[in-house]
Amino acid sequence: MKLIGSGTSPYVRRTRLLLGDRPYEFESLDIYGADRDALRARNPALKIPMLVDGGRTLYDSRVIARYLSDKFEHAPLSWDQENLLTLVDAANDSMVALVLSHKSGLDIHDGATFHELQHERIGRAMTALEDVAADGAFDAWDYPAICVYCLVDWAEMREMFDFAEHPALRGVRERHRGQPMVAETDPRRAG
Repeated sequence: MKLIGSGTSPYVRRTRLLLGDRPYEFESLDIYGADRDALRARNPALKIPMLVDGGRTLYDSRVIARYLSDKFEHAPLSWDQENLLTLVDAANDSMVALVLSHKSGLDIHDGATFHELQHERIGRAMTALEDVAADGAFDAWDYPAICVYCLVDWAEMREMFDFAEHPALRGVRERHRGQPMVAETDPRRAG
């Protein structure tokens, strides 16, 4: 298996954590720079991560997670867990959109409708995730907890969200900080 992505992507990190210590090759791409053409050649959706396993190439972290779950005979996610992942992805997608807007020189607090919608989605998704985190939804180290861990850690690293009023989400990160491969996949080390 070969995982293609970026060491700073929360979507790639969640896949690396799901793979754990299984053997696979990791190819890191600079998707906004020197390796953009390589991304274009490999993935028509222009997304990371991508997983190549034999003759199959998968283009999205949720699809890859489902594929790996089947391959390694993990228990399938419940509909409630799938719904929580939708909230994680919504918040993360909006944060990525804001980071890219900022990198493009745009003021992400300018009141533009696009930016305001991203901020609203992030706030509402994080509040909903906080509520279920406080009820213990992410206490076990499973794929939903991995995704929340990656979201919270990435958002703090990028300074995209203030977790002062979301102690349960911050607690998920603190509780799972010592899990296998967490330190090795830290985006701060991707440099």
